[in-house]
Amino acid sequence: MAVWGTKAIKVKGYNLNPAGARTAATQRAEVALSPHTAALKLNVDSPSILHAVTGYGDHHVSVDGRELRHSLLLLPDHLDPDWGPDSFAALAHAHLEPLAALRCDVLLLGTGSRQRFPSPALLRPLIEAGRNIEVMDTQAACRTYNILMTEGRVVAAALIIEASPTP
Repeated sequence: MAVWGTKAIKVKGYNLNPAGARTAATQRAEVALSPHTAALKLNVDSPSILHAVTGYGDHHVSVDGRELRHSLLLLPDHLDPDWGPDSFAALAHAHLEPLAALRCDVLLLGTGSRQRFPSPALLRPLIEAGRNIEVMDTQAACRTYNILMTEGRVVAAALIIEASPTP
């Protein structure tokens, strides 16, 4: 439904409000349409706070506007900013074993700046626990996490953020 003027438009969990009208939502994003239409704000239409990736780069991920420069574990209702190794090469059993106990539909493993697959021996605890694991680079994992989370899926993202090289 596309009605402009004074009516709000409901789009799958979001309210589109003409001219920036506010709702009780906690997260807001600007949406620019064109010079010929009114500016709209996109507001999450949910009383609960769900963690979302709001930005990323080669050496950081932003969650809810907070820039993080260390590997992290992200679920819609939980953020562990101290999870994980400093690099893919440092990924160990101790990092992956706790992930087997997570209650989630899918586990995304972001492996840094490029996609790399951990050895089957490292993945064994996850496979034995029946975890659906998807391995991809960290930026792709961020995008996939946001899509699955907004669809209402229970998703976890273990994101490896590699330290920036020192000059």
